[in-house]
Amino acid sequence: MARVRAGKRAVLMVVDVQVGVINQNFNGPGVIATIAGLVERARAQGVPVIWVQHDDEELIRGTPAWQWVPELQPAAGDIRIYKHYNSGFEDTPLESELAALGATHIVLAGAVTNWCIRATAYGALTLGYDLTLAADAHWAHDLELEDGYRIPAESLVRDLNLAVQYLGYPGCRNAAVPADKIDFAG
Repeated sequence: MARVRAGKRAVLMVVDVQVGVINQNFNGPGVIATIAGLVERARAQGVPVIWVQHDDEELIRGTPAWQWVPELQPAAGDIRIYKHYNSGFEDTPLESELAALGATHIVLAGAVTNWCIRATAYGALTLGYDLTLAADAHWAHDLELEDGYRIPAESLVRDLNLAVQYLGYPGCRNAAVPADKIDFAG
């Protein structure tokens, strides 16, 4: 059961916008620019920015593919979380960092929609955080199934936006909102 968290402190969480992740994704350059705009707005409003970065046997820490894309770089004072699983909450200090900030509302952006963004979004709601998914600031790649069936990236993005908009968790507010409509104070 989700915990209800008192307060209204927002953070911006940017997940896995790494060189080796975005190279085959739907609308990558447009989404990167949208995320860059969110980061700029968050910083201007004094909203903490948390960077969640994946590594595993395919995305090895320290390699060029593991690095953040050049357009998006953590600044001094930003929080960095390193993860090995899809959810930014699993086996990481993310929850303790959010608690130290007094964060109750997560604005989420990044990659990949159907894996790490979905898992992190559901983790946030399960843990009682209010969640705003930046509807135009996450992306995926086409999903090719073993039977030859293909799910277009755009469909995966739309599916998660719809799911987040209508999910219900006790005491949590959640929405999927275009980045330019996100209110970090609300």
